[in-house]
Parts: sequence; structure tokens; C-alpha cells
Amino acid sequence: MTHEIICAGFGGQGILFLGKVLAFAGLEEKKEVSWIPSYGPEMRGGTCNCSVVVSNDKRVGMPVVTTPNIVVAMNRLSMEKFEPTMVSNGYLIYNTTLIEIEPQRKDLKIAHVAASQIANELGNVKLANMVMLGALLKFIPVVKRSTIEQIIHKQLTGSKEKFFEPNMKAIKAGEKEVVIK
Repeated sequence: MTHEIICAGFGGQGILFLGKVLAFAGLEEKKEVSWIPSYGPEMRGGTCNCSVVVSNDKRVGMPVVTTPNIVVAMNRLSMEKFEPTMVSNGYLIYNTTLIEIEPQRKDLKIAHVAASQIANELGNVKLANMVMLGALLKFIPVVKRSTIEQIIHKQLTGSKEKFFEPNMKAIKAGEKEVVIK
């Protein structure tokens, strides 16, 4: 199976880190992967997204995702932009803290989580990306959670090591709080 994923939101939400963790986890599991970031000139506060392809059984022919089968939307603009591009029966997961509308399409599998609110309750709104990652893994296990933990541990070394436990708590919260429709 090939997962063609768009992770989208605005700069500063950790969208690119979320995608990079998924890609590295896929590599660790010996899958074929690609990760392509895309962000506007505004950076923090502007729109940003990344294409992630994780394939269990075939090489990645096109690294840029144009018709995703999974969309992780952190804000309303991202959901409105990428929901129409999804394949039928795709997986849409969105952040209800920042998206107050329902998805329009009825041919998608839908899940949601109040990622920004949960992250804020955990003490740092910047953990919303990891809440979304936990929710995604519960919704559709693209990679193993244990592999994600290994990758985050490798990414957060030195002065960033103190962020490992909060990130893992956020992932667990996302797994627990996700609502799958």
C-alpha cells in the first residue's frame, strides 16, 4: 500500500517536522519514502505544507503529492485547499480547535481532534503537530508508533532532548482523543 500524504497548516505549527518524522519512520521500517516541504515566503504564520509518500511495496515515482489519500489539516485554509484534491475514500484528519466547519465531501473517511487545545492543556501549543501525529497513527497506522518514538528520540538530541517527553505525551493524547467518524 502507498500512502500519499499532505500535511498542511501555517508556519510555526510544526507541519514540516511532522512530515519529516513520518518520512524518517518509513525509512527506518525499510519502506520507500519521499518528503517534500513547501512554504510561502511569510514562513512563521504563512501557509506551509509538505508531501510525504510512504510505500510498503513499490518505489516512489512522484515525490510531490497532487491527489492525496491522506490529508492532515491543521487550519481551515488547509482543509479548504486540500480536501477537494483528495482521492475518493481517502482519510481526512483535521484540528477542530482551528477548523470550525465540517468537511464538505461525503466520500472520505473523517477523523478530528482538538489538537491545538490539547497541546495548550499540555503546556505548549507547539505540541499540536504531535497531537495530530498521534491521532493520525490511531486513524491509519502509516508507520508503527514505536518507530515514531525512535525517530523523535533521534531528532531531539542535545539541548532539544528536554522536548522528547512532552512530544510523546502529545502523541499519546492525540491517540486517546481522536474522534473517528
